Amino acid sequence: MRAVIVERYKKGALRLGEMPEPALRNDDVLVEIHAAGLNLLDSKIRDGEFKLILPYRPPFILGHDVAGTVVQVGSRNRQFKPGDEIYARPRDGRVGTLAEFIAMNEADVALKPKNLTMEEAASIPLVGLTAWQVLVERAGLQQGQKVLIHAGSGGVGTFAIQLAKHLGATVASTANAELVKSLGADVVIDYKKQDFEKVLSGYDVVLNSLDGDTLQKSLNVLKPGGKLISISGPPDPGFAREQGLNWVLQQVVRLLSFGIRRKAKGRQISYSFLFMRANGAQLSQITSLIEAGTIRPVMDRVFPFEATNEALAYIETGRSKGKVVVKLR
Repeated sequence: MRAVIVERYKKGALRLGEMPEPALRNDDVLVEIHAAGLNLLDSKIRDGEFKLILPYRPPFILGHDVAGTVVQVGSRNRQFKPGDEIYARPRDGRVGTLAEFIAMNEADVALKPKNLTMEEAASIPLVGLTAWQVLVERAGLQQGQKVLIHAGSGGVGTFAIQLAKHLGATVASTANAELVKSLGADVVIDYKKQDFEKVLSGYDVVLNSLDGDTLQKSLNVLKPGGKLISISGPPDPGFAREQGLNWVLQQVVRLLSFGIRRKAKGRQISYSFLFMRANGAQLSQITSLIEAGTIRPVMDRVFPFEATNEALAYIETGRSKGKVVVKLR
């Protein structure tokens, strides 16, 4: 089957070539892929930035977002049947959505929202689950609370703003004003003209996806008891335990986040790092919100499969508004 292959860890080292079709396990569904969403995570894995915690052995197939059609099911599958249109973020260790087929554990998969195209559906899983796990699961965001969502025009940001509004929160964002207002943001900070940490105060939650400087400044926005949740690092000891890292790596992770954790604790703020995980049940709840019109996908561009390298280069510029998707069929 055709696939986008990482042959070695190196920037730009992707090749469109042939790989064996995946083997179907008892709890799996085999999916014919129609579209695959792209994420900065793909670039970072290609470049080797995550090889200590996600040790894929080249050559391997890249890709973390998929929409397609079930063509075969494993013997213990109970949820899906051939012909079902699905979408998913396959679990770590079994990624590879930039290919003609993928086998995934049925627990990672959900039925595709009926009101979305395959391309739109492929834009959702990773960013949707990230936003859900930050705001619903980790933050427990409640009606009437205030949340700051950095990079509101990015993939996670565009989804998180809509989800936070659905949960009844007041939302501030630092991004493209017109776009984030259209998604429901109540307060928009122009980061080129305003220092967000001087304008905002008394917030309950901050979702950080930017650099360490933004992370530090975000402490000034939160009230005592507030939660600073980062999806861009640094990782914390809880993440190290969840990933089952060895003792040495656990100590490295502890040191990486020591500074921000100490500062946060001094202000009675909790800091945590979230690395999203596959979850078909949560994705099914997201499906319901999309079909109800509560949340809509925000897409920037759709590239042909053969132009995956160009699509990733476009994401790396940081100029995309919403998600970038490649179309296979």
